[in-house]
Amino acid sequence: MAKGYWIARVDVRDPEGYKAYVATAKPAFEAHGAKFLVRGGELTLLEGAARGRNVVIEFDSVETARACYDSVDYQKAKAIREEVAEADIIIIEGYAS
Repeated sequence: MAKGYWIARVDVRDPEGYKAYVATAKPAFEAHGAKFLVRGGELTLLEGAARGRNVVIEFDSVETARACYDSVDYQKAKAIREEVAEADIIIIEGYAS
């Protein structure tokens, strides 16, 4: 079965406020078996536009990735994130070796 991945590109406007998002989102990620593969780190822009923070999160399936996003716990965190950051988030099906 293919894994599901969140790919998030984020510009944080309020770093202190973003800490509240991270803490509030943690239970949703834990409940859905999220595995952070990339979290922050320095980036090198090769083409297009970049955002300041990039995150890749692995889930057991696309369905699990979507269930995490749709969960009550994550929706609480999302409300905080929308106040302190701009984000592009997608879910993609993929295979990792």
